[in-house]
Amino acid sequence: MTACLMAHQLAQYGTGITLIESKKIGTVGVGEGSTPYLKEFFDLLNITEAQWMPACNATYKCGIGFPGWSTEPQYESYFHPFYSDLDGPLAKQFFDLCNARRTGGNVYAHPDDFFVASALVQQNKAPVSEAISPNKLMYAYHFDAELLGQFLRCHALQLGVHHIDEKVTDVSKNAEGNIALLQTQNSGQLRGDFFVDCSGFSGLLIQKTLGEKLVSYKKHLFNNSAVAIQTPLELDKPLSSYTVSKALSCGWVWQIPLANRYGNGYVYSSDYLDKEQAEQELRDVLGPAAQGQKALHLHWQPGRIEQHWKRNCLAIGLSQGFLEPLEAPMLFVVQKSIERFIELFTQCNFSDQKQDDYNKEINAMIDGTRDYLQAHYKLNSRQDTQYWRDNRDNPALSDTLRSILDKWFDGGNLDLVLHQNMHKLAYLKTSWYCLLAGKGRFTNTLKQPKTNLTNQSVAAKLEIAKITASFHDHKQYLQQLFAP
Repeated sequence: MTACLMAHQLAQYGTGITLIESKKIGTVGVGEGSTPYLKEFFDLLNITEAQWMPACNATYKCGIGFPGWSTEPQYESYFHPFYSDLDGPLAKQFFDLCNARRTGGNVYAHPDDFFVASALVQQNKAPVSEAISPNKLMYAYHFDAELLGQFLRCHALQLGVHHIDEKVTDVSKNAEGNIALLQTQNSGQLRGDFFVDCSGFSGLLIQKTLGEKLVSYKKHLFNNSAVAIQTPLELDKPLSSYTVSKALSCGWVWQIPLANRYGNGYVYSSDYLDKEQAEQELRDVLGPAAQGQKALHLHWQPGRIEQHWKRNCLAIGLSQGFLEPLEAPMLFVVQKSIERFIELFTQCNFSDQKQDDYNKEINAMIDGTRDYLQAHYKLNSRQDTQYWRDNRDNPALSDTLRSILDKWFDGGNLDLVLHQNMHKLAYLKTSWYCLLAGKGRFTNTLKQPKTNLTNQSVAAKLEIAKITASFHDHKQYLQQLFAP
């Protein structure tokens, strides 16, 4: 991603880009979901869906389902949709119902009834319609991560990126403390003016060479492990267009539908579950489909570094930190980190102040993501394991998250708090309302409903049904898109 964006946007400045990667070092191979911002990435590179999606067994993603996180009646599951222009009036009705419900109004305020993306998912439809402009609907993708990496490598080469299959064995700094050169296994020394660290969890340049330390977020986000297992598609069933994030005993399991298989994984905390227990619990959930399928185990420390741009090095991806896979946020962090750096680079007037501002901006984005992810766990109402009880009782909240939750529960002006903290948020109003209402966390003191709010859910469903009638069946549309 970095090589493609830099080559596309910096070629006019005479910038030479070399991509160094080794076939001997494997990739993580998971991370198969995205947010709608990935569409902007492909649009910027002028890569069409017909070009990249078949090459990566990609499918459409309208949002994320969260079954099992709540035990509140009628709110045991909810869907986090990607908000779009089509949702405007109906979304306002949803916000009004939420605010009525949390101040005691006896109304039904579930997000699943008020967003176009929710209806598309319920009907197994793709977010594609010839009758509606594609700019009016936000959506994301599922994809095979390894195949997407290969596709982008080829695209980078077409853009003039120099590619070297090599293993870096040592890194040297100059007298000023900047990175000067890379020592490779077979190609000798490779010099450069600026270096981008995409070396993954090892942080070869930013951490091991420049000494940047990881700031742990374990007190906020307990999960530090995952086990992933691929399973075959159920060919006789419709193809869903969303990610499932289902709560289990000590974490949650994802299911991602690709065009040729399912990607599944259990995200959990090793403080509550060992890897063997986690794998068995995942296999029990997947059933016979997982029999004989290889399991991939992953482990990380949730957190981030403080300086993503340090001296003549920029950390991108896992080298800059990782939170966890919930809501698939980290690819967004990658994309925005690259784009913001390129924006500053093209101004051609680097300074320590620019680097400081950049690092603060990226940290705010990651911290805002951390707050939104932690809210999922803080708001759970499960009682079955100590893991869920400890997450709910966790006192380690940022001031921003605490102010949002306090305002939601005291019935005050939530919109004002969200606006006041806008520069600290990675997720906006719709996402917060869907999360807070979707888990059914309302006051237990109910009053009589306001007459103008009682039937809005039914009316919204009817209106959305009209909008979604022209959208394509997901499986059928992909068959057309993938046809030779």
